[in-house]
Amino acid sequence: MKELVEYIVKEITGSDDFLVEETSENGRVDLLIKANPDLIGIIIGKSGYTIKSIRNLLRIKAVLEKNSFSLNVVEKESK
Repeated sequence: MKELVEYIVKEITGSDDFLVEETSENGRVDLLIKANPDLIGIIIGKSGYTIKSIRNLLRIKAVLEKNSFSLNVVEKESK
């Protein structure tokens, strides 16, 4: 699922300046997108339509793999 999220976010934003972390436990996959504030707006989209669409695609993949998932977007920590 991580690869799918990375592909979708890269194509939507046109940037690789983000990080996707994946943790799996008991059939549940937790995905966390860490991105700069300017990319977060693009990832979430107007009224959240973009992130909802990404979640819908992941929901299909999760059903096929008999998993559940969560997807969250947070601001990337600056170094």
